[in-house]
Amino acid sequence: MNGDEYVIRRARATPELRGDWDGPAWAHANVLQVAHFHDKSAADHRPRTRAKLLHDDAGIYVFFHVTDRYVKCLQTRHQSHVYRDSCVEFFLQPNDGNYFNIEMNCGGWMLLYCMRIPPRGAEGKFEGHRILSADEVAMIRSHHSLPAAVPQEIIEPIEWCVEYFVPYALLERYVGPLDSPEKRRWRGNFYKCADETSHPHWASWSPIERFDFHQPECFAPLTFETGAVTG
Repeated sequence: MNGDEYVIRRARATPELRGDWDGPAWAHANVLQVAHFHDKSAADHRPRTRAKLLHDDAGIYVFFHVTDRYVKCLQTRHQSHVYRDSCVEFFLQPNDGNYFNIEMNCGGWMLLYCMRIPPRGAEGKFEGHRILSADEVAMIRSHHSLPAAVPQEIIEPIEWCVEYFVPYALLERYVGPLDSPEKRRWRGNFYKCADETSHPHWASWSPIERFDFHQPECFAPLTFETGAVTG
């Protein structure tokens, strides 16, 4: 699946958030590739980045797996500039209103805003966005495979992952009650970046038109599998 539409399958078992990409909870999830690299990216490093999503009655589960090099994590607190590190991002728009940017570096540190549309004003700066509180960020349970800090860049090939759960209750604080799964017509995009590593790069699932991940007009459909869950 590459930028046309992603179907979020219903979880048959609750993911345990332990980084088990091929485990039974994730075996039936659709896989997408974050493979559209911007021209500004380092020509000699194009990490393979894959993602999966699942949903249940409580929320959505997100899993990124990256085959990488030149990996580092210097941003070691939530709501810091995690995109400067080796980072993966999921932007989601549950309805026609605001969208969320969930950005997580390889150490599991998160930047999470609720963005209005359009996100930038006439001078190109963010306007009208809301920074989620520490208590709200803590509502997102997560797992990361690398240490919480990677101060020395890892230049050798390495695989890493982040996995997390986003409760619907958190999203509804900002966008109101969500439709039932069969009525949902969400939109979103997935990204990989590493702004301040030795080999910076910027990749997306759905192609973007400018050097800017905040382009909701480039989001692609996210639909929800419904019906009875079978083993």
